[in-house]
Amino acid sequence: MTATEKIESAMRNNPADVRFSDLLKVCKKRFGSPRVRGSHRYFSTPWAGEPLVNIQKGKSGKAKPYQVKQVLLAIDKLEQKND
Repeated sequence: MTATEKIESAMRNNPADVRFSDLLKVCKKRFGSPRVRGSHRYFSTPWAGEPLVNIQKGKSGKAKPYQVKQVLLAIDKLEQKND
């Protein structure tokens, strides 16, 4: 299991306790380089519409739980598309 797979597994187990740096690492691996506007990181996806991949750092260096869930939905959709 790779480092990003371990992070993804931890994200699925507890989306409220994910470091922003780990979420950013997973997003870069899955979706490529982000566009940066202020504190937000926007990642391109091969589809239009939801789920969006837009993340920003929450309190104390943690990722926002609802954004972790959105990223997981996007990863699931990406895997379904590749099957």
